[in-house]
Amino acid sequence: MRAEAKPISAGLHLVSTPIGAARDITLRALDVLGSADVLAAEDTRTLRHLMEIHGVALNGRRVLAYHDHSDARARERLLAPLREGRSVAYASEAGTPLIADPGYQLVRAAAAEGLPVTAAPGASAVLTALTLSGLPTDRFLFAGFPPPKAAERRSWLAEILAVPATLVLYESPKRIQGLLSNLVQTSPDRQAAVCRELTKRFEEVIRGTVAEIAEALAGRDLKGEIVLVLDRGPADGSGFDLDAALRSALKTMSIRDAADAVAGAAGLPRRQVYQAALALGKDS
Repeated sequence: MRAEAKPISAGLHLVSTPIGAARDITLRALDVLGSADVLAAEDTRTLRHLMEIHGVALNGRRVLAYHDHSDARARERLLAPLREGRSVAYASEAGTPLIADPGYQLVRAAAAEGLPVTAAPGASAVLTALTLSGLPTDRFLFAGFPPPKAAERRSWLAEILAVPATLVLYESPKRIQGLLSNLVQTSPDRQAAVCRELTKRFEEVIRGTVAEIAEALAGRDLKGEIVLVLDRGPADGSGFDLDAALRSALKTMSIRDAADAVAGAAGLPRRQVYQAALALGKDS
């Protein structure tokens, strides 16, 4: 058993939990879990198991569920003790609450009432992948999960690829190859890294250009959580083969969609790229 937890203040405490290795929990997070008057979690079984591993006793406390499908009544069960001056600990299933995880509405509601909100920081797949990728870390955008449908995903990519920052995306193992195929059409030479099973036994980081990574993963049956990190594109489109990118995109897209996707990948004005796409479309 671990030492008795230090008392914590009243308020909502957001607890970051390990994304793989159980020992990545922080001492402060254990104090919060050991002392909070009310415990809540995205996945109650996962939090109970984590507390058992680290010898944190429930001492008769229940663990309330709060997840993506929770309604206002579930939220009220956590806000009520906060109004009474009690402490509530909320943990995601893995990683940092609110980062592609539930908790936003809960924090927003608590803040709107002037109730104390604090965080016990810890593991995050976003930052772990970013630091392992070998790509620039001075400016980055976490873009979450791409849309699952191909047409929506192409439009979404066209928008974020134009952002002058390193991009961090989450994707499921079933859709990562489709996402890479979309990127190969417009940004085959952009540097990237696919990070899989971070902090776990079979952790894997594959670095290279988008085209090289797509080839390396072709035919593989991937498992586990995946983070894709993409380098920023050239700020002015220098070194970008516009015609080649458009020809590749036009094989599977309309002129309009190809122009949107390539303009985003190159960081070029859409009108300029659309005119080039029209010319190529006429030639073909």
